[in-house]
Amino acid sequence: MTRKPDPFTVPFGTVLCDWMTTARADGGGYVYGGSPEPYRDHVISPAAHALHYASAIFEGLKAHRQSDGSLAVFRLDRHIQRMATSAALLRLPEIDPGTLRRMIIDAVEANAPEVPDPPGSLYIRPTLVGTDPDIGAAARPSRSALLYVVNSPVGDYFKGGVRPLTLLLETSVPRTVPKFGMVKCGANYAMALGVTLDSMAASEAIDQILFATDNDITETGAANFFLADDERVVTRHLDESFLHGITRASVIELADHLGYQVEERTIHPDELVDWAERGEAFLTGTAAVLAPVGSIVHDGETLKFGGGQPGRNAMRLRQALVDIQVGAAPDPFGWRTPVRG
Repeated sequence: MTRKPDPFTVPFGTVLCDWMTTARADGGGYVYGGSPEPYRDHVISPAAHALHYASAIFEGLKAHRQSDGSLAVFRLDRHIQRMATSAALLRLPEIDPGTLRRMIIDAVEANAPEVPDPPGSLYIRPTLVGTDPDIGAAARPSRSALLYVVNSPVGDYFKGGVRPLTLLLETSVPRTVPKFGMVKCGANYAMALGVTLDSMAASEAIDQILFATDNDITETGAANFFLADDERVVTRHLDESFLHGITRASVIELADHLGYQVEERTIHPDELVDWAERGEAFLTGTAAVLAPVGSIVHDGETLKFGGGQPGRNAMRLRQALVDIQVGAAPDPFGWRTPVRG
């Protein structure tokens, strides 16, 4: 294993592990050789379908070092299911869940020595790209594809670790490509990039943009959005306009398990004033885990939640989630998949 920087000292996802897994489809199912290979560059045609017609998707999940030193992947099968759904929506060759599952586990086990101790983790990035060398295929799907899994040892997603974030409410620019918000594809992140960069350049205090297109709050560029108080957690109901976050789903199940009333519904920006006076806000995502929100800026006004400090309910939910992820608490939901570490 080559010596690499401490993942807590470099930007999230910039350190790559030594091993990866790959499989190819060429008019049929994916052929996986059955073992990891050294991390390396791929060779694809300059005319590859993904480069011209955006036939590319990915997933993001994590493996965690457990309290007993072993390893477990968090919500492996749910992530595989979501990637298979994304592939179907973009008309990429159908993913066999068993093949992808084996590829992810093999990659994690090969890179086990690089998994940092908590609060670090191993970020897992399965990726699928269409490879047909055909620049005339704008109206045809790619029959051939490359499926691969790379890993990255990571620390905190947000600089400074667990701290109250500042969000800027955006009500005009859409977060995602219409009709494909639930697909984990690069175009959705490109949609949010310009407004995010412009806003952060205007104010270094802004951590994320909270998208509320047509006054309908959904998510930030990297995470789903929640409101909370001592009795309730509230988040936007699912539809095709934004990502169906798996950490989001986990927090909903966990909140219900802990006795909170869960509301999945439309959230209007006008509600934020009331919640700021008496409640909390937080973000959830694979990379972000569960991040408290201290302030939301809207029309030049700053709403502070919990006096600008992490809320007790957000931190309670975060701790309960992390304890399950790292094996410090029982897993009543069956979310952990043990792997050889």
